[in-house]
Amino acid sequence: MEAITGRRSVTRLSDNAIFRTVIGVQTLRKEINLQYLANLLSIMPRGKASAAGASNGAKKPRGPKAQKLPDSFAHGTILTDLRKKEWKLGKEIGQGGFGLIYLANENGCAVESNAPYVVKIEPHSNGPLFCELHYYQRVAKADMIEAWKTQKKQKYLGSPKFIGTGSYMRDNVQFRFMVMERFGSDLQKLFEGSGKHFDTHTVYCLALRMIDALEYIHHNSYVHADIKASNILLGFRGGKQQPDEVYLVDYGLAVKYQIDGVHKAYKEDKRKAHDGTIEFTSTDAHLGVAPSRRGDMEILGFCLLQWLCSRLPWENNLANKDYVAGEKFKYTKNIASLMKACFPDGGVPDEVQKYFEMVKKLQYEECPNYEGMRTLFRKGLKSLGVKDEWKLDLPLSGPVSPKKAVKRKSTGPAVGGSKPKQKAVAKATYSVKQKESTPKRKTATPSRKTPGVQSPRAVTSPRAVASLRAVTSPRAAASPRAVTSPRGITPGRPRKSPITAATRMKSPVVINGGAKGDTPVKKAKTKRRVKRRKVATVDVSMQTSPP
Repeated sequence: MEAITGRRSVTRLSDNAIFRTVIGVQTLRKEINLQYLANLLSIMPRGKASAAGASNGAKKPRGPKAQKLPDSFAHGTILTDLRKKEWKLGKEIGQGGFGLIYLANENGCAVESNAPYVVKIEPHSNGPLFCELHYYQRVAKADMIEAWKTQKKQKYLGSPKFIGTGSYMRDNVQFRFMVMERFGSDLQKLFEGSGKHFDTHTVYCLALRMIDALEYIHHNSYVHADIKASNILLGFRGGKQQPDEVYLVDYGLAVKYQIDGVHKAYKEDKRKAHDGTIEFTSTDAHLGVAPSRRGDMEILGFCLLQWLCSRLPWENNLANKDYVAGEKFKYTKNIASLMKACFPDGGVPDEVQKYFEMVKKLQYEECPNYEGMRTLFRKGLKSLGVKDEWKLDLPLSGPVSPKKAVKRKSTGPAVGGSKPKQKAVAKATYSVKQKESTPKRKTATPSRKTPGVQSPRAVTSPRAVASLRAVTSPRAAASPRAVTSPRGITPGRPRKSPITAATRMKSPVVINGGAKGDTPVKKAKTKRRVKRRKVATVDVSMQTSPP
């Protein structure tokens, strides 16, 4: 019995110990959490600590990490690519979000202003150039491009060739670089220099060359996703710019649309919405859908429209991405309304409208009819009398004068012929309000009016002075010839024109006329003579009581 009692007491002691242990662990956890929170608040600045304790609002989303640009490289720096080929750097000619761009040439050759190559350099920690390299190493090989040109019987293909890549160490910092062909000016500079307008045949030729380039890119399972004038460069060969060759560059957003022959599924993702250049990006991209061939062709269409009409309908509020997306959805559902918004005065290019209709019918995973699109623009060139589709006729003369630029942009109805229409309306409208608002036409010739005011013949009899109708003479005042005639003299009897009593009461003659006992008034003899002279001399805005 005692043994059993002892076992029970031991069991109770063990249960109490376990209970105390659990309570101790929980207490210890609370203390650790409180200590951690105290340390966190002590580290945080006062403003942030108080804000964190005061409210549990949504956290501010982090912006994109800024790319770190490297310090400039010295002229003559030697870089060695993966094939052990050496390249000598020249002067820096530009920089982008990824890094720096230098003129370059093979080691042993001078790097002058007409150097045939350029080198892009960025720190390994950045990344945009790495994405571009991914495309170049797989699609932009010289032998692949040459084989495609031969197959398609093309003079050239507007896709740049990959030359080389490698790494470079400087001050314990690793850099990646890519060697590329050198190109000339970009289309954006030419577009702005020409008053933001390209000729129709130039736009059609550009469309043909870009369709060629996109077909090659799509054939190799990639999409560009950022087609625009600043990413289209003129060719450069033999130390000279090639005005009839254009190349689609900058593959930082290029991505595969299919993996092992299987197209990516259509999926909207708000986190990826509005990728690309906002004014040109596709409607799919506004929804966060992965880029596709359909999207590339739509982006090209927006570029063609801007080159023709100077400004897209949604460019008035590019800061509001949702607004831009809404406008694009509205217009792409009704292509005719898009054409009307871009060409309000008419003259809509049929080829561009048909092109948008073709793009609108494309399914997300469907392959565009490249040859059908080319045929469309070739027919447009034929109707314009253009025989050589490889001659672009780009405006290379540099920026035009501001007057010419404004004249090209002002093709709407507000510029041409607005003022003559207003004058015609003013002449045809016989309202008293219009005549009273233009007294300067009468006061410009005071030598003819002043004698009329003081002349006894110009004033009616006392009975006429007392009469409002006789003094103001609505027939004479309402006559369009009396108001608009440059000489201020109208032969013959004035035409009849209606006038209201309210308008008569506003005449300044009511205030100053009607004075009794004015001696010059008695000298008027006949009503016939008074009416004839009153047309030429009486001006409602200048009538005063005679002295």
